[in-house]
Formats: sequence, structure tokens, C-alpha cells
Amino acid sequence: MNDFLVVGGGVIGMLTACQLAEAGHDVTLVERGRCGQEASWAGGGIVSPLYPWRYSEPVSRLAHGASHRYAELADRLLETTGIDIEYRQKGLLYLRVDDAEHAFAWAQRQGWPLERVDASSIYAREPWLREGVTDGLWMPTLGSVRNPRLCRALRSRLDALPNVTLMENTAVQRLIAERGRACGIEATHGRIDAGQVILCGGAWSGVLLADLDVALPVRPVKGQMMLFATPPMPGGRRLLERVVLADGRYLIPRADGRVLVGSTLEQTDFDKRTTEEARESLRQSAVSMLPALAECEIEHHWAGLRPAAPDGIPFIGAVPGIEGLHVNAGHYRNGLVLAPASTRLLVDLLLGREPAIDPAPYGPERLVRQERAAV
Repeated sequence: MNDFLVVGGGVIGMLTACQLAEAGHDVTLVERGRCGQEASWAGGGIVSPLYPWRYSEPVSRLAHGASHRYAELADRLLETTGIDIEYRQKGLLYLRVDDAEHAFAWAQRQGWPLERVDASSIYAREPWLREGVTDGLWMPTLGSVRNPRLCRALRSRLDALPNVTLMENTAVQRLIAERGRACGIEATHGRIDAGQVILCGGAWSGVLLADLDVALPVRPVKGQMMLFATPPMPGGRRLLERVVLADGRYLIPRADGRVLVGSTLEQTDFDKRTTEEARESLRQSAVSMLPALAECEIEHHWAGLRPAAPDGIPFIGAVPGIEGLHVNAGHYRNGLVLAPASTRLLVDLLLGREPAIDPAPYGPERLVRQERAAV
């Protein structure tokens, strides 16, 4: 019987398994499909909440230092797996921000570089943006990661760890709890026992917990995205060099010149189908920022399901009333951003280490408090 059983093979689950295994524990990771093929693969990879000043303090606390953590993670994964996750720290350009003063107040509190830039500065950085931009906000230290490559690198790292058992294409039918303690799962290939069970199932986490009469308010929110193939530009430059964000939609450049646009927000339960309506909406948003994309091929259009929790604050920690059962879910649009800090927090709690941040705002026991408050 392994020390830990991790349910869910997204970035949260894989990072959790890596940290536990590197601490010397035997870990089994179970994923119903292939690791990293759900929300972790589908996201854009910006290593910050889109408008970080609009989030609550608990989210900001987890997001703080994400750039530093991803720089270290990128180096470590390149060294151990040979895979470049394409972490690029080239900054983010905000257009049409209507709460700039709030943004500057947040940046001052956080010690985070943020400046107002005029048209000449904007076009010097991104000359092919649409005409007529007069000013914007510039966050020079923000980075992005190519999340499909991150998923491949983490899976490769897990493959190389001798104390990790990867079980892909293994659907979890139910969590098993006996005499008030979690002891494993019932899966497509039979029962799997473990000393501790960690649920990192993203949007599906609440479904699994419901069988144990635990109501976890994490729901799926669909996001559709697209990828453009772009031509080389004069002077050897790419059509886009930096992340650009306007009116809640963003463009992300990839190292090979492709440009990603995202994303929609749709309440469609577990429906992951793409739609022509979203395709046209995304195309229009992309072209409104970068007109040359109107002549570029749309190479791929896909959808993923974000795990949304109330106020965007994930549930991290022990599930009340069931010993040995833990959860790390509900990161909404910020799974990649928060993954290094949220997994470190849970692993610290699991191994009895002093957490770097206060775990109270994320504790699943707040479910009990909310339920009692509602009575």
C-alpha cells in the first residue's frame, strides 16, 4: 500500500505527486485519461491572474512569487527532463483599463512593477497592434508558460521517479471511506488502497466528494480558445512578442511565432464542445487587437473546463469528518498560476512542515462554517 494516492493528473496533481515523491514517499497517481489533457492543457499559461488587483487577498497571496517559482521550475524541469516549458518573462501590456488607480494601489502594496505607457512606448514594443491606441499599463516582469509543454515535462519527471506509480486511463468510480477514514478508491481496474488520499480532480472534484456526502461548491466553467499560425514579419520579428490584454480577452505569443487568443466564460456544466459562436467571438477579439490576424490561419480551436470555487479561492487541505482525505481544487482561471504555491501548501500540511502561508483561508473546514452560517 502506497503512502499517498493522488486522484487527478493535471498540473496540480502532478506537482503534488512530484513533491511527495521527492520527499521520499511512495505515491500512486490515478488519471482517467492522459495526464495533463484537461484544464491544465487547455489554458493560456499566463503566470498571473489576468487583472490581479481585482482578486481577493487569499488568491493574491498564493499568486505572489509565481514568476520566481516558475523560473525555478522551468530550470529544474529542463535539467531533469530535457523539456523546455517555454517560460518567457517578457511582460504584459494592458489596453483599455478603467480601474488603473486601483491597479497602481495594488502594485504599490505588492511591490510589483507597473507603469503607465503612452502610444509611442506601446508601438515601440508591439508595432502591429491596431491603430489608435493612446495609452495602457505595462507590467514588465510578468511571464507566461506553454502549458502543454509543462504538462509533458511534469509527466516525464514522474516517469523518472522510481517511487511513483502512474495509472492513466483509469477512471475513479468512487472514493472509499471506512469507519470515518479514507483508505483508497474503487477504479476501473479494481480497488487501490493508500494511507492518504488526495483529490486533485479539478471540476470533477465535487462529483467524487458528493458520494461521501461532502458538498464541495466547485463547478465547471467552459473556456474556449484558439491558436493562429502567423507569418514572419520584417526584420525577423514575430507578429506579437508580448502578452496583450484588452476587455478581458488576451493574446499570448508562443516561441514558434504562433499566437493564442482566449477565452470565453460559459456556464455549460461538463459540455466541452466548441461552438461557431465562440470561434467568431474569439476571432473578432483577436483581430481587434492585432489586425494582421485576420489574414492568418486558425490552426486549432478547443475548449476546457475550469474548476470554479466561490470567490475564486481554492479548497486546500483536509476534508472535514473524513480522516486521511485531502483536497486541492477550485482554482478557477488560475490553476497554473497558483499551482506551485497551492501544492506546496498542501504538501507542507501533509508532511507536518510549517507552511509558508496561513492555510486558514483555503481550508475545506470553511464548508462546515458556511453550512452552519446558512442554517
